[in-house]
Amino acid sequence: MSDCRKYVDYIMEQAKNLLAIDSPSGYGREVTEYLLKELEALGMPARRTVKGGVIADFGGRNKEDGILLEAHCDTLGGMVAQIKENGRLKLTNIGGMKPANAEAENVRIITKADGIYEGTCQLVDASVHVNGSYEKTERTWDTVEVLVDEDVKCREDAVKLGIMPGDYVCFEPRTRITSSGYIKSRFLDDKLSAAILMGYAKYIKDESVNPERRVYAHFTIYEEVGHGGAASVPEGVTEAWSVDMGCVGEGLQCTEREVSICAKDSGGPYNCDIVCRLVELAKEHGIGYVVDVYPHYGSDVETTLKAGHDVRHALIGPGVYASHGYERSHRDGAENTFRLIQAYIG
Repeated sequence: MSDCRKYVDYIMEQAKNLLAIDSPSGYGREVTEYLLKELEALGMPARRTVKGGVIADFGGRNKEDGILLEAHCDTLGGMVAQIKENGRLKLTNIGGMKPANAEAENVRIITKADGIYEGTCQLVDASVHVNGSYEKTERTWDTVEVLVDEDVKCREDAVKLGIMPGDYVCFEPRTRITSSGYIKSRFLDDKLSAAILMGYAKYIKDESVNPERRVYAHFTIYEEVGHGGAASVPEGVTEAWSVDMGCVGEGLQCTEREVSICAKDSGGPYNCDIVCRLVELAKEHGIGYVVDVYPHYGSDVETTLKAGHDVRHALIGPGVYASHGYERSHRDGAENTFRLIQAYIG
């Protein structure tokens, strides 16, 4: 098996690039344009789906027993639900964005025609020296708001800027990679795993690998709202995986440095034969892994099955702590995930 350090370096670089592109669910054109450009540079045939995601063909011999790797490039976010009389913005969440995690974050407001404005998501009446109920206030989408970083004093001022309901509000990812190998950012779920699939594409290209089975990748843009993997399964695919984040938390074995193999989540068990084979390969190749059950989780590939596709399914990914918040993982987790894909597919 090839020395994978250069591919892990490439994965971390791709993760940083992907994380820098705003892409809350449904707002995917920029991130998919980036993917199409990068895949073209690698010589990988790829196309944009009607829905807006990207399907790539990584090659392989047997098209009648293909495998589909799914990773999502959409993220959590917000949308303007209302412009208040004071010109501040009430939000509705996109996906599982939590108001307590949104508070005190910088944002970008993507208007439909008149440009992009910066802002800050704050608690209503956020000055501690003024608001005696600051600590007691429950954080909900009714009690946090966005202040536009322009001279906005009333609703009409915001409207003049071109801001309106339905505008996307994108949260600053604050990506940082430490000298110790940790990567910290919003939206590692799932741009880190999308980067891992890009790393696997580079490996196939650089090493002239021709897997026994045809390998496809689907970069989806609606996973966080529940229907990312519902369509666009190439003909001949018999197996589909979500390559997504592994859960790190109390009651689970996974840390940020392992690949997590999910046996069951809120949607039920994953294919037992694949899970057992993944464990066998991880042991054989000295890959850092754990098997866990996720209590509050649903994946793209479960959507694929619910849409009626007759495939075997699996879920793996690097361990990610503080999911749907300011997340943390490690390059070791990315490497172990990459190596497990290598070992399974070739």
